[in-house]
Amino acid sequence: MPEAVIVSALRTPVGTAFKGTLRDTTAYDLAHHILTAASAGLDTALVDDVILGEGLYGGGVVARHAAITAGLTSAAGQAQNRHCAASLTAVQSAAASIRAGMDELVVAGGVNSSSTSPKFRFRSGEEWIDPWYPPTHPNRPDAPNLDMSITVGWNAAVRAGVTREEMDAWALRSHRNAVRAIDEGRFKEEIVPIDTPYGLFSVDEHPRRETSLEKLASLRPLHPEIEGFSITAGNAAGANDAAAALVVASDRLGLPALATVRSWASVGVDPAETGLAPVKAIPKALARAGLSLSDVDLFEINEAFAAMCVATVGMLGIDPEKVNVNGSGCSLGHPVAATGARMLTTLVHELRRRGGGLGVAAMCAGGGMGSATVIEVPAP
Repeated sequence: MPEAVIVSALRTPVGTAFKGTLRDTTAYDLAHHILTAASAGLDTALVDDVILGEGLYGGGVVARHAAITAGLTSAAGQAQNRHCAASLTAVQSAAASIRAGMDELVVAGGVNSSSTSPKFRFRSGEEWIDPWYPPTHPNRPDAPNLDMSITVGWNAAVRAGVTREEMDAWALRSHRNAVRAIDEGRFKEEIVPIDTPYGLFSVDEHPRRETSLEKLASLRPLHPEIEGFSITAGNAAGANDAAAALVVASDRLGLPALATVRSWASVGVDPAETGLAPVKAIPKALARAGLSLSDVDLFEINEAFAAMCVATVGMLGIDPEKVNVNGSGCSLGHPVAATGARMLTTLVHELRRRGGGLGVAAMCAGGGMGSATVIEVPAP
């Protein structure tokens, strides 16, 4: 059985939705840009498929659209949607097809334009109109399908006993790690700058240099009517725009490999426990590779809400210093359908910077889902 190796891992900078630099850049533009960059230098005839995670774009297949505009016309296109884990699943699907011997080279990733997606809102004349928002699961009082601050963030905090102080401290750590990574140039190899109507965009714009525990503590809870509710805009991920893509290939092609996809797993949990899904997904993915938590050098655990990340780290007994060393959702942002691929991209490059090792990218996903992927980066 061939191994599935990652031969390229790239992303755009992450923009802040609605007011950021990518606010007028569509998902199609983002997908074209990252697909063109990821496939540069490849023999286009070798590309069997393009799989892109996308979220609630109202039909169509962004992957096929971008494949055509990027010159990969002979490659089919596939839309992948597992909500927050859509692009992580896209890479898993690519690896599965390669290991099964059905494909030899697949470009996989995800794209998200919260700014232009009908998922959120759109401009009609001078009015903002709320569109239909497809639910991820049947609506319930304990797990409202349109309010993840309750379903994911608050429920995880209550079940795991995570305090407001712990959430804010984790969010501050996230911002500090992201700012340090930017200042040290850690993202330069993974980011592909993109031309926008507002100039060349090359640096993640969501991290806040000026934030502090005092500022985070001053923010009002999103639901002050709920006793003790402690989820705020500061300890939750933002709405963001970005794209990321990885070229996954059979090792039999002999292309220089950045990493090997060792294993993956996805799980379902009760929707009210969505934020705790990584607690099940991570051990399941590691077991499939014959590994344990102690074998892992670095973790990327998406901070959809700081509460679910703190809960996952605490419940699994993970060393926090191994987690999100370059920031995550609370700081870099959460471009939903692109986040999984962004995490994998960052994980590949950070492990290479450290001389190789094992990494896990994991996240929860709306509707009571979770997913994790295990990669190994060889020593130079």
